[in-house]
Amino acid sequence: MNMRLISGCQAGGMGGMSIRVAIIDDDRALLDSLSRIIDAADGFRCAGAFPCVEEALPALRTAGVDVLLLDIQLPGVQGDQALEALRAVRPSMRILMLTVFSDRDRLFTCICNGAHGYLLKSTPPAKLLDAIRAARDGGSPFSPEIARHIVSLFQKTGPSSPLTSQEHRLLGWLAEGYSYQAAADKMNVSVNTVRNYVRGIYDKLHVHSKSAAVSKALRQGIIG
Repeated sequence: MNMRLISGCQAGGMGGMSIRVAIIDDDRALLDSLSRIIDAADGFRCAGAFPCVEEALPALRTAGVDVLLLDIQLPGVQGDQALEALRAVRPSMRILMLTVFSDRDRLFTCICNGAHGYLLKSTPPAKLLDAIRAARDGGSPFSPEIARHIVSLFQKTGPSSPLTSQEHRLLGWLAEGYSYQAAADKMNVSVNTVRNYVRGIYDKLHVHSKSAAVSKALRQGIIG
């Protein structure tokens, strides 16, 4: 495997049930810190760490990776521009963007290109691990600061939107990584009602997944 490993990042390691995480970031200190945090946590394993997309792509073709932590600002190919290529080499891999708060305006590009979540680099280790776990389980975790930014955009939806206000609220909560049950609790409705809202969103936007719904809404100017 042509994988660049750094100190603390094991290619083998823990059992098959561990969440396998790869990292792409050109900050060597952060790369080392993240790999150590992941390897030290029960149920997690750092499967590879890379300073750029160009080094990561050939390794990810053969590496077993569940979740990728991807920096936006990288030398060579930028993280938000590499999403399509990274998803192509490992379609089942969930991708979480890593950013500083000043990069939040690139959020829409990342979502449209297939990112599954968006985290600030200042995210505490425990919350980072929670976000990785949520992404592996199908969620779309966002740092609270980023989540507030995207929810505010959902709330500014124009009259041309085919979605109801409740459907917009639900998209906002799901974008933050809420489960159907958590969203139902937040909206004071039943899980079955949430499922009905989701079906309505998919039907109106002619999509079949949450990420596709958010992406299409952004592209068509329904939100933003």
